[in-house]
Amino acid sequence: MIWILAGLALGVVVGYYIPFTYPMDYSLYMSVAILATMDSIFGAFKSGLEGKYDNLIFITGFIGNAILAIILTYIGDRLGLPIYYVALLVFGSRLFDNLSIIRRHIVTDIRNKKRGK
Repeated sequence: MIWILAGLALGVVVGYYIPFTYPMDYSLYMSVAILATMDSIFGAFKSGLEGKYDNLIFITGFIGNAILAIILTYIGDRLGLPIYYVALLVFGSRLFDNLSIIRRHIVTDIRNKKRGK
């Protein structure tokens, strides 16, 4: 779990100090890809709290979710349909589900420490 947080912190620092821009045409693709990768990160954090974390599953899910989201966005863009809404809805709802599970784990751990368990 510490590796996940360290990697996230490193990514934020690198992203802050290395200016990276992309054309506005790709903004939709980037937003969906970022949401998909955030879903994978929160899922890995949740799995780490549950003691079920597997690095291979995290890496394949991280890459697979981002690629699937980009492909859905591309196909929808070519067809003139907003198919990217599917990715936004699924990844967004999973992100909030993972966040609520993480919160419950943290609150439970804090309560157990206060009770001396």
